[in-house]
Amino acid sequence: MHTPSSSDPALNLMTTPVRQLIKRTPITLPPSTSIQAAAQLMSELRVSSVLIEEQGTLFGLITDRDLRNRVVAMGMDIQRPIADIATLAPLSVDIKAPAFDALLLMARHNIHHVPVLDGLQVVGMITATDLTEQHSTSAVYMAGDIYKQTTIAGLQQVAVKVKRLQQNLAAADASAYNTGHIITAITDALTTRLLQLGEAQLGPAPIDFVWVAAGSQARSEQTAKTDQDNCLVLDDHYKEARHGEYFKALATFVCDGLDACGYIHCPGEMMAMTPTWRLPRQQWLDLFARWTSQPDPKSLMLTCVWFDWRAIHGNMAMAEDLHREVLQRTQGNSIFLAHMVGNALTHRPPLNWFNGLSTIRSGANRGTIDLKHNGIVPIVDLARVYALAGGDTAVNTHDRLESAAASGAISEQSARDLRDALEFLACVRIQHQARQMLQAGKPDNFLHLVEISNFERTQLKDAFRVVESLQNILGQRYQAGRF
Repeated sequence: MHTPSSSDPALNLMTTPVRQLIKRTPITLPPSTSIQAAAQLMSELRVSSVLIEEQGTLFGLITDRDLRNRVVAMGMDIQRPIADIATLAPLSVDIKAPAFDALLLMARHNIHHVPVLDGLQVVGMITATDLTEQHSTSAVYMAGDIYKQTTIAGLQQVAVKVKRLQQNLAAADASAYNTGHIITAITDALTTRLLQLGEAQLGPAPIDFVWVAAGSQARSEQTAKTDQDNCLVLDDHYKEARHGEYFKALATFVCDGLDACGYIHCPGEMMAMTPTWRLPRQQWLDLFARWTSQPDPKSLMLTCVWFDWRAIHGNMAMAEDLHREVLQRTQGNSIFLAHMVGNALTHRPPLNWFNGLSTIRSGANRGTIDLKHNGIVPIVDLARVYALAGGDTAVNTHDRLESAAASGAISEQSARDLRDALEFLACVRIQHQARQMLQAGKPDNFLHLVEISNFERTQLKDAFRVVESLQNILGQRYQAGRF
């Protein structure tokens, strides 16, 4: 299977622990320290940020940007305590985590300073500049550009760089797992910025809400070729007469904005701008209950979209609590899971009776292999069944397979084989799309076998055989009623 080269910048971030990026002991101050004293210390030590500790616990942080924007620009008294200008309870990363986690944190939340913790103890700080030697950190700066934009036109100009980012990652032989996370982080940033601009235009939301991504964005598995799947979960105090127009306008603004940035409207209208997918929390719970208790074909199709679910912006806890409640309904639900297995087995790898590759026989894509629907989707479907059966909150397919192995739902070897198959197929897809974009073409999922070597064709068949084998095992387990 595919093994990224040692020069893969994203792989370097995956294998480099945060610990190795810490260059000095943390510079900490108590929250009562004056702004002037903190600024003097930062100047003397030539640092761009200082951590604030209270009773041995991380309290907050201040950066040179805080001094510029919150003190100088506002004419604030420099004898006031730094607690008045600090970012409180800042996002942090564990010392044992890979540096890649810090990269995603920075890109998704438009931050450039991340405290490092060992348990509750502050052990250091890493910044975007600590990662500048890594090619993939361009995602951090692209996300920063997104948050500076104040118009749809400005966001469009940044969004066109996504294709170049994927090309650069493909040229560096970056892993598909990392590429998916990086590309999706940019989608998250665009979505969040559109929501911010929408609220600036329409005014603050009248009640709590959370914008939720579904499908490949939720799984952090996007490429430059994608449409949008999203929804709105509204607080149960929602009243259509009082709040309906506001959220209709907000959702339409964001979905149209994403479309303008290259994330086309979902052909099936599974978007927050569609009234069906803009609902109060309890109505969402009722929908999930109906889908799991009466799993007809349409319900199964909707399940495949909406059970891959990740909060992007708003009251995040509301979506996460709802997701957990839904998983409680699927865990051990043998009838529902049996239907899910049957649905998963409708997507089969393109292998013929002689274990050779079977290409599409007619139509515009005649002679090609659909890498998405006949290669990647079957693995996604398998992993989703394992997650729903085990009540696992993981959404990314790779992570779901790891959890399935840890829980004993499948063997460690089977999980490893599926992860390798997924990585190889996704890399072939990314490289295929990069070649198309290099030739000024539109990226798609249809591979002509002449694009790859005989060796890669053998790997392709091996990957498909792995998927077929695990599908057969799952089918037998379903027929035996072991769910």
